[in-house]
Amino acid sequence: MADTLTKDATAKTPAGTPGWTTPAPTAVLVLADGTVIEGQGAGASGDAEAEVCFNTAITGYQEILTDPSYAGQVVTFTFPHIGNIGTNDEDLETFNPAAASGVVGAIFKADITDPSNYRSARHFNDWLKARGIIAMCGIDTRALTAHIREKGLANAVIAHHPDGKFDIAALKKRAAAWHGLEGLDLAKEVTSGQTGHWTQTPWQWDEGYGEQAATDFNVVVVDYGVKSNILRLLAGLGCKLTVLPAQATAGEVLSHDPDGVFLSNGPGDPAATGEYAVPMIRGVLERDIPVFGICLGHQMLALALGAKTEKMHQGHHGANHPVKDHTTGKVEIVSMNHGFAVASGSLPEGVTETHVSLFDGSNCGLSLAGRPVFSIQHHPEASPGPQDSHYLFRRFVNLMRERKGMELLAE
Repeated sequence: MADTLTKDATAKTPAGTPGWTTPAPTAVLVLADGTVIEGQGAGASGDAEAEVCFNTAITGYQEILTDPSYAGQVVTFTFPHIGNIGTNDEDLETFNPAAASGVVGAIFKADITDPSNYRSARHFNDWLKARGIIAMCGIDTRALTAHIREKGLANAVIAHHPDGKFDIAALKKRAAAWHGLEGLDLAKEVTSGQTGHWTQTPWQWDEGYGEQAATDFNVVVVDYGVKSNILRLLAGLGCKLTVLPAQATAGEVLSHDPDGVFLSNGPGDPAATGEYAVPMIRGVLERDIPVFGICLGHQMLALALGAKTEKMHQGHHGANHPVKDHTTGKVEIVSMNHGFAVASGSLPEGVTETHVSLFDGSNCGLSLAGRPVFSIQHHPEASPGPQDSHYLFRRFVNLMRERKGMELLAE
């Protein structure tokens, strides 16, 4: 990649056409290695340091951009047309209303067009501005994706200045000096600051979301940046949900007399969040209570059991990742969003690897021998993505049903 990658002009009027001019850039992405990428600004104005990743999903941009697990990151969409179905008030994944968004910025190949969808309530560009997301479009996202695949997740500064004035030298210094996500605890930035409850059930076509009518199980959700659809699926299976902040102690979790404990997804370095999360998890594991973790919750459960986590080269971000469940022998296509992973070789005796990525063989799940404890790296709630892994929520509920002598659900 050249030192400066200009905006993608493939959809523009060809050079040499009478009256042809190249629009002056109003947004730049400056990588820590000195690469400068120019484009047209969208969304909020300003500049910020972040890690740049790419996401291969072709649908669900609103869910992706409100996923708290993307805190501290800029998402590059490999699908070229983002924003053309507008936005609405239903497809949000942020549970904490005080957290404006899950991401720092977003990058698109094509310009944002006017919405064309019956569910659209707001133009995508206006939505980006309202949520404080710095965006840029009109660049060669294929080249940027190739750069990340070759050199790894990139630290960068994204900037959108409508006047087109940038101090590139200063931005290069900021990008090179930024510490990145390693060692960074971001769960405390996106978690809800107080105990809450959730009763909304999954979305139904032409009806919207439902409301929980009855419950069978008392479940405590530890919120490290939980996605709303996780809560909806649990509520739809009869779980009364009490959501606690990330820094909740084992005593606080157990004071609710839970039938099960759920460890949510979230952003940042699991080792950093684990400073306070691991003691809590170990305290809960002293009781014979079903425990289920997803993504960051999976990684911190692994840490609590004595395993290690590691930073990935490019991470897994998308809705088309193949994962094998060793407990069933089946292959699922799943949604993923993580830049850290559990080191498979570090799993201690008594901890079994249950799921594995068929892209790179990295760990995607574990279970604790003889105990009702398991976790997975991918996102079974999807939103966006395929629903192949919804059975994992029924697996968790069945652990609680078994302890109450209830009939088990079919997975």
